[in-house]
Amino acid sequence: MSQSNKPNRRSFIGKLASLGGVLGLAPFAINRMIGAEIAKPVNTITPLDKPGATMVSTWNHGIQANIAGFSALSKGGTALDMIEAAAKLVEEDAEGLSVGIGGLPDRDGIVTLDACCMDHTGQAGSVAAMQDIMYPLSVARKVMEETPHVMLVGEGAKMFALESGFKSTDLLTEKAREAWLRWMEKHEYKPVINIENHDTIGILALDNEGRLSGGCTTSGVAYKMHGRVGDSPIIGAGLFVDGAVGAATATGLGEAVMRTVGSFLVVELMRGGLHPQAACETAVKRIIDSMDVSNLQVGYLALDKTGRHGAHAIHSGFNYALTTLKTENLIDATHG
Repeated sequence: MSQSNKPNRRSFIGKLASLGGVLGLAPFAINRMIGAEIAKPVNTITPLDKPGATMVSTWNHGIQANIAGFSALSKGGTALDMIEAAAKLVEEDAEGLSVGIGGLPDRDGIVTLDACCMDHTGQAGSVAAMQDIMYPLSVARKVMEETPHVMLVGEGAKMFALESGFKSTDLLTEKAREAWLRWMEKHEYKPVINIENHDTIGILALDNEGRLSGGCTTSGVAYKMHGRVGDSPIIGAGLFVDGAVGAATATGLGEAVMRTVGSFLVVELMRGGLHPQAACETAVKRIIDSMDVSNLQVGYLALDKTGRHGAHAIHSGFNYALTTLKTENLIDATHG
């Protein structure tokens, strides 16, 4: 595996304090990550007392997401707080075409969002096919913490979000609308491996108390049929967490992941003693052995309770961000 972007500890803590200019983040995103304290100097960030906190997130935007997660941790947050902070950063980036506001719409020009989260105790929350709400993973967390349910969908999910204080937002940006109009000229649905706008961000976190959590958030496959839901909000498919073992998340074509209950499979393989890397490889092989994968991509990312991690995909091109207090790496997943 190749690695890059390896700043030392001092530069990484500096990012947590100011974050100005990190990967060109917009000011509203920086404010969201560290609130009104962005002007404080680096030495106001208190180092964490216990080593071991780890985050892994899918794709290049995982670098930014992980920084937001560690910012939440540095303020006393838990692994689940790390997940939510990371997801928010990506969800509110209107330039992205796959998550939150700005996500590419379905074939009818409607943006629908899916997300879920799960903690080390096995509690989980999910929303699917939700419209007009920018932060689906945060809504999923409220489903988990404030309702007796695991999943809310469609209009019901939106109603719950509005009742919970979330604001209605037009999620279709001009950039996404123009892309949809270009697609409408031919109406050809031809997913392209690893170029489908990095369709999901899956995030796994281990905090200093050894608590694991995970989350997924996505606008789903571009130009899908209205009402289509992929693996991302499905517990056991797009995400699974067992606090005694580890956590896994998936990216790629959701239908293939759902048919093999992929993330649950990865965690169960880790429970049986496999390293996260070997578990991801085995789960990918299950897909390769069961269907034609020439035109589809699936990647798995896993983190165990000791901080070991791994990732594997059907085809090349999948990468993930690994962040601890001492390192920040962008790693190319193995494949095949």
